[in-house]
Amino acid sequence: MSTPYDLRIASGGDQFPVAGQRPSLSWKLPPAWIGQDGYDLQLRIDGSEHTVERVASAGHLFVDWPLPPLRSRQSVAWRVRVHRGGRVSDWSPWHAFEAGLLDRDWSARWISPHEEDARPAYVLAGHVLLREDIVEARLYSTALGVYEAFVNGTRVGTAELAPGSTSYGDTLYAQATDVTNLLHSGVNDLEILLSDGWYRGSNGTWRQRDVWGTTTAARLQLHVRHADGTEVVAGTGSGWTSRPGNIVAADLMNGQTTDYTAPPTAVRPVLVDAVTAPPISWSPAPPVRRVERRAPASVTRHADGAWIVDFGQNASGWITLTDLGPAGTRTVIDYGEHLDRAGDLTTAHLDSQKPGEPVIPFVQRDEVASSGRPDEVFEPRHTVHGFRYARVRRAGGDLDPAAVVMQVVHTDLRPTATFACSDDDLNRLHEAARWSFRGNAVDIPTDCPTRERLGWTGDYQIFAPTAVRLYDVDGFSRKWLRSVRDDQLDDGRIVNSSPDSNRLKVHDDATVSGITGSAGWGDAVVLVPWVLYETYGDTTALAENWPAMRRWVEWALGTARKARHPSRIERSAEPLPHEEFVWDGSFHWGEWLEPKQRIADDPMAWYMADKGEVGTAYLFRSVHTLAAIADVLGYAEDAARYHETAENVRRAWRIEFLDPRGRTTAGTQASYVRALAFDLVPEDLRERAARHLVGLIEAADGHLGTGFLSTADLLPVLADAGFPDVAYAVLFQRSSPSWLGMLDRGATTIWEDWDGVSEDGTATASLNHYSKGAVIRFLHTHTLGLRQAPGSVGWESFVVAPC
Repeated sequence: MSTPYDLRIASGGDQFPVAGQRPSLSWKLPPAWIGQDGYDLQLRIDGSEHTVERVASAGHLFVDWPLPPLRSRQSVAWRVRVHRGGRVSDWSPWHAFEAGLLDRDWSARWISPHEEDARPAYVLAGHVLLREDIVEARLYSTALGVYEAFVNGTRVGTAELAPGSTSYGDTLYAQATDVTNLLHSGVNDLEILLSDGWYRGSNGTWRQRDVWGTTTAARLQLHVRHADGTEVVAGTGSGWTSRPGNIVAADLMNGQTTDYTAPPTAVRPVLVDAVTAPPISWSPAPPVRRVERRAPASVTRHADGAWIVDFGQNASGWITLTDLGPAGTRTVIDYGEHLDRAGDLTTAHLDSQKPGEPVIPFVQRDEVASSGRPDEVFEPRHTVHGFRYARVRRAGGDLDPAAVVMQVVHTDLRPTATFACSDDDLNRLHEAARWSFRGNAVDIPTDCPTRERLGWTGDYQIFAPTAVRLYDVDGFSRKWLRSVRDDQLDDGRIVNSSPDSNRLKVHDDATVSGITGSAGWGDAVVLVPWVLYETYGDTTALAENWPAMRRWVEWALGTARKARHPSRIERSAEPLPHEEFVWDGSFHWGEWLEPKQRIADDPMAWYMADKGEVGTAYLFRSVHTLAAIADVLGYAEDAARYHETAENVRRAWRIEFLDPRGRTTAGTQASYVRALAFDLVPEDLRERAARHLVGLIEAADGHLGTGFLSTADLLPVLADAGFPDVAYAVLFQRSSPSWLGMLDRGATTIWEDWDGVSEDGTATASLNHYSKGAVIRFLHTHTLGLRQAPGSVGWESFVVAPC
């Protein structure tokens, strides 16, 4: 290969890439051209030729847009050739994309259905009259809710659950599709099927509703170009109508009910501009899609007459059912992760309860009533579930196992790596962790696809270094980070999960506010962009998050300076000079799910416990990383200040939490792992600290004792400290707590608790929580030994050093 290849822009899109006004450009270099010292660009914008010549640069990733900002709907093709040592490559193939419809150019109106108390999916309908000789047509659409668009009865595009999950108060994305082949001369029907989605449906553990608004709405704009160059523009407005469809109930978390026997309902005019929406923009992430079909591994009849369908894999998605039975047959489908000892589906381990309030039963249930038509298919695309098993119930009649298919649904991420080795256990572990991430990548990185489905910052901060090993998650992560920025509080705190279903930014809640701003969680706004930069060379991720990460760090530094833990005040009323850099005076989740004291044991004691070791360690890490980011962005004064501050924080951590023998005051595996991984331990004490860690593991009979924040770093720390044998012994441990112990008890995804399924088969908490699956990064970096070289960015150079 003698030309640059794999040309890309930083954008999302369904049928074709769709960009904003200034997309960055990237290309890959063939071996002979690695080390380019310049490049030329040729661009065609709506047929107009542009050339950018002799740019002296080694950059080929996320290159800034070289021309004036694009206008709405412009069509772009571009190619590149590179220079190296006086030689010039051949031109690359052309790469095409389109600019989206910019917010200022939307003439279509927001329309909403006339609603009763029930919350079905509504059909919003309009039409457009066209003549012959249609050359090109683009449909631009979005919604406050979840929607599907149809042209002349045909569903457009392949995106599911559009427009996706965002902090709707600030950010809303649109979708663009090519509908040229769906239009004809004469009257063309346009329809939108609209349901609550994330916008108005159930959100989070407590199933909050109406989080972002109380009225759903949609907006659609069609642009049709004829052979003579004339253009027809049609869109949603007062001429459209609304009616309830045959989806009589739809909730993204709880499920969908479809009644094919429902009689036609009255058509009513739509409400126009009944909502307030943020400006429309274009997502940098690929869409959610149906990415895989899975046939049942087994179908068995339970004693109560229900069918238990096992798909052999825990995943996110829904079921397609093609056997609906005779007219009037009602089929009820419950989804879950586990079977009880009697072989029946159970979801009790996913129930939720606020202190002093009734239990909120966990439900994922779809229902369908058949009209008897032989071509009828049930596919609940206005909900999504986390499940391995489905319980199918219907009164009378049989169920054809071939009629039941799992549709795996998540963001359509491009795989970037595979893993295989001679040990089947490690192969299975890698697959389980990969499936856990897939199940938690439905438009945003969630903690679990069942009970909460929240974009917890701590979870993704932990898993992002592993995610970048498995998939291209740059756009996916940048999309989520926009919600993190949108939700940031005025004082600089980062909320626990984004998009924030508590809307703490606008609804003050003392209880939620009191547990907001935790080390290891809020630090995601600094650490995740840095992972993207190191992996992809994406400086955009740094620049667009710089104000938010700086505000977060300044809040944390200010809190460390002004607030002290009660135990510290009890020891000394006056703080020592170094204590202004000890972050222990505000709430931290700490080493969550560490195999010792837990919140359920004594909630108040857990809440009040001194977690300053964790807080100060993460304060150092974020300030140190922020200084490096300032270096990259050319902010010299900020870089100098944060480098100095980072050293002050590290010094304070050493004074408070490390003794002269290399022992941490906490004395836990987690404290040693964090100290070594974050480079907090002086060089002359690193070996001692590592030996203390090994001693704790040996005292635990070869078991890990780390919790949420440090487990991902445990094995790399051991191996890098000269104890790979201990690392592998922990990895291959089979009794709890262990990864292989999960697999031995039937796990196909990673559990929230180490004992997610007890020896007697009882399930506890989520059975699809990817954070502990971050261990598989060790399989890449150490078992395979494939690592980016020190100082390299964007994998410009790497080393292979298995251990």
